[in-house]
Amino acid sequence: MSLYRRSKNGVWWVRFTAPDGRRIRQTTGTVDRTKAQEYHDRLRVELWRVCKLGDKPRRTWQQAVARYLREVAHKAGYEEDNRQTKWLDKYWRDKYLDEITREAVEQVKAAKLSTGVANATCNRMLAVVRAILRKAAYDWEWIDRIPKVRLLPEPKRRIRFITREEAAQLLAVLPKHLAEVVRFSLATGLRKRNVTELQWSQVDLERRCAWVHPDQAKARKAIAVPLNAEAMLVLRRQQGKHPVYVFCYRKHAPLSCVNGGTWREAVKRVGLADFRWHDLRHTWASWHVQQGTPLHALQELGGWETAEMVRRYAHLAPEHLAEYAERLAKPRVVDGSGTNLAQAEKRT
Repeated sequence: MSLYRRSKNGVWWVRFTAPDGRRIRQTTGTVDRTKAQEYHDRLRVELWRVCKLGDKPRRTWQQAVARYLREVAHKAGYEEDNRQTKWLDKYWRDKYLDEITREAVEQVKAAKLSTGVANATCNRMLAVVRAILRKAAYDWEWIDRIPKVRLLPEPKRRIRFITREEAAQLLAVLPKHLAEVVRFSLATGLRKRNVTELQWSQVDLERRCAWVHPDQAKARKAIAVPLNAEAMLVLRRQQGKHPVYVFCYRKHAPLSCVNGGTWREAVKRVGLADFRWHDLRHTWASWHVQQGTPLHALQELGGWETAEMVRRYAHLAPEHLAEYAERLAKPRVVDGSGTNLAQAEKRT
């Protein structure tokens, strides 16, 4: 029998042999026999066209998601991609890829925005949709056409950083174990996880350097970390506290959370409005640029994948453009008395 009930929930299943000899057995997803029969008939026709006419088999959104997640499992953003696809599941679980039209994309965009999220949050979901559809069309050749996924406009946020005086005030009100982590972050520019999970096996005090392994870096590329005098002092004070991890809390336990209530209370106490933990990295980069560090060197120090990520700090050090700006100034040759000799010569 090609149509049958398999379980007590009353859902109908199909079972038959395809024209190419494959045994097909799958759920119709419905308890309605009429709809189940339609599903069965349509599936048999599609398989016949694939086998006899060379049509492409229709693939579902779920099949595309499963393959996409397998292919990006090694990437740093895997968990975020997985979370976004789970949210989309309630809208596109049973959809075929060729049914995902521009209208369907606009519907999930509207649904996401209705939850009150910002444009940037919605764009992260749309970026995953676009990546999966492009893979399906251009890499796997599952579909011939895909809808254009337009991202929402995002306001450009200013770089949030603090001065050295503000950093000193923050360090003064933090508990000792957190203050040491902040000092090291400001000295190296490492991301939160790379600091809290730093192990002594990644540190060479004699060569004054540390390193982040590729599987620990956001860009999945190893990062060399030269240790300046401030970073070295912090590491010297941490020696002997834990056999594996550089930074730890009471009873020599590794740090699990550094940006919790204690951090937020300290930031509020000092009066640092809209200052997050990641802004420590922005502060480190801003200080570097203000001290004259070239952007190409900053890119390597910070482990950024593209130069575009570093250019957002360029406006903090416009000195390298001063020579070109001065070219528009009128020539002035001034004698000891302050007289402009060029203008005086023109009058005579």
